[in-house]
Amino acid sequence: MSASPRTDDPGVAIVIPVFDEAVVLPRLIRLLQALDPAPAEIVVVDGGSADSSAALARAAGLRTFEHARGRPAGINRGVRECSSPMVMVLHADTLPPDDAVAVVRATLADRSVSLAGFTPIIGGAETVRWGTTFHNWIKTWYVPLVFRPPLFLKGGRLLFGDHAMFFRRDDFLAVGGCDETLTVMEDADLCLRMVRRGRIRLVNRLVVTSDRRVAAWGGLKANWIYLYVGVRWGLGRRKRIERHYPDVR
Repeated sequence: MSASPRTDDPGVAIVIPVFDEAVVLPRLIRLLQALDPAPAEIVVVDGGSADSSAALARAAGLRTFEHARGRPAGINRGVRECSSPMVMVLHADTLPPDDAVAVVRATLADRSVSLAGFTPIIGGAETVRWGTTFHNWIKTWYVPLVFRPPLFLKGGRLLFGDHAMFFRRDDFLAVGGCDETLTVMEDADLCLRMVRRGRIRLVNRLVVTSDRRVAAWGGLKANWIYLYVGVRWGLGRRKRIERHYPDVR
C-alpha cells in the first residue's frame, strides 16, 4: 500500500494511533486498501506496543513512527508528520466506509466547519450495541448543551475518537493540537478549542467501532462509566479521572 502523497490525491491524510492493536489491524489495513479515492497519506503512530502492531503496519507499507505512549501525543505526532491539508484520525478498532476520503473532502469544503466526525455504530462480530450506540449519538448534543450552552449555540458539539474525527491540519495546529497532559477526554477538550475556529459537525455517514469495552464491562456498566466520566469532566473534576476509565484491549 502506498503511503506517500500523490499529486492526483484529494489531499486527505489518515493518522492511526495504535497501542497493542495487532488483533484488529489486519482487518483495518484491508479496508484502507479498498478506500476510493485513496488517501494521500497514511501515518501510523505506535505508542509502545508490546505486540506486533508496528510490524504489521510496516509490512503493509504504511509510514510508521514510534512515540511515547499516550493517544494525544500519538495524534499530535501523526499530524505533524503529515503534509496534507485535511486529516482524519482513525482508531484501529474503527472501520470507515470505502468513500471516507470523499466524505472528508465534501464536509470540510464548508469553511464554517472546523471539525467533524462520522456517526459510529458500536458493535462486534455478532451483535450491535444499540443502547450504547444511541447514547453515543445523543451525547453529541446533550453534553455541550448542559455544560457549555454558549458554545453549543455557536456550533459546539462533542465528538470522540470512535467518530473518526477529521479537520484541517492548519486549524488543529493553530489550537495547539491535543493536550498531551490528558489521558482521557482529550477528544472533548479538542472540540472545545476547535469550535473557536468553526462549527463541530456530526456527519450522517456511518463507521463501525468495536464494542470491546461494552463486551468487557457489560452494557449498563459501560454506559454508566461513559456518563460518569463525562459528567466529571464537564464539572471540571478531572484529577485522576483516568482511573475510572481503564484500558481494554
